[in-house]
Amino acid sequence: MTPRVSIQALRPDAVIPRYMTELAAGLDLYAAIDVPIVLAPGARAAIGTGLALAIPAGFEGQVRPRSGLAREHGITVANAPGTIDADYRGHVLVLLVNLGDVPVTINSGHRIAQLVIAPVARAELVVVEALPETARGRGGFGSTGR
Repeated sequence: MTPRVSIQALRPDAVIPRYMTELAAGLDLYAAIDVPIVLAPGARAAIGTGLALAIPAGFEGQVRPRSGLAREHGITVANAPGTIDADYRGHVLVLLVNLGDVPVTINSGHRIAQLVIAPVARAELVVVEALPETARGRGGFGSTGR
């Protein structure tokens, strides 16, 4: 099933996302900002895309980092993946963080993240007195091997 996502440009310089290759999972999101934003090492900022979306019920928008920005500059999405719920209609912002060791300037028109439209399963929670046993049990981080 192909979800139909309505998109609204909130400013004239907003770039409508698109898939960059035939089999790409994510649509590129672009910065739409009035002035360049300098991200110092360790700093984070909410970068506007100039877009609002109407994602259909049963789906979400996942805002994910761009691998090139991460590799070249240490820039990633701070809350990766960020979630755009189906009932949100506001300005789509991308929370970027600079994990590198030099300042990075984000300009309007720069590709800053990817948007993946994904199905959502809503769980039915059942409160129980005890959980069923498994081979792993309560083993946490690293408990299944190195």
